[in-house]
Amino acid sequence: MPIGFRVKSDMERVDPSYIEAFRALPVANVSDSMSRLVAGGDRLRPMHGGGVLSGPALTVKTCPGDNLMLHKAIDIASPGDVIVVDAGGDTTNALMGELMLAHAVKRGVAGFVLNGAIRDAEAIRAQDLPLYAIGVTHRGPYRTGPGEIGFQISIAGMVINPGDLILGDFDGVVCIPRADADTVLKATRAKHEAEAKQMNATVLGEIDRSWVDRELQRLGCSFVGEGA
Repeated sequence: MPIGFRVKSDMERVDPSYIEAFRALPVANVSDSMSRLVAGGDRLRPMHGGGVLSGPALTVKTCPGDNLMLHKAIDIASPGDVIVVDAGGDTTNALMGELMLAHAVKRGVAGFVLNGAIRDAEAIRAQDLPLYAIGVTHRGPYRTGPGEIGFQISIAGMVINPGDLILGDFDGVVCIPRADADTVLKATRAKHEAEAKQMNATVLGEIDRSWVDRELQRLGCSFVGEGA
């Protein structure tokens, strides 16, 4: 198969039980549980109206502003797949709009993560199919290729393999490696439970904030004035 212009349609997907388990957890807690090093960056923003993104990655790599392979990915996606596209981070031309989104809904696609731009932003915002992108432009795409489907890609600090778990909410997107899903799930649940307890203590006025002054003193901060 020629590198750069190939389609690999078979892949091992993350277990469906993890897809549902992570759906109930905040992306921020997942990111914290992965040492805050594995995330989609601040440019990938939600373009949809609502809803949580959770599903296995169907990976696409394409030339900037070209959506031929994205069309093919929608055609071969299994219901529940998240189509993740590395288009080089270019926003000169849109990769998709409302017509392609409608086709994706019909195919049962769970959502999109686009390292590129969209158009028909108002129509997409009116939908609840999760879609993340880095920009909006009226300029349409090309359809000449080349590109790849079903191979490893990299977007904004995330290395994504086909079948990895993609999770997204209004804070952004994170990729959870398929092989690490159980470890990350346990750590995220523990983090989430700890924050729930902290929130409850905060609401009740029982939170201990003495650590702030201790940390300032440890770092050598000077206090000047009344009440210092």
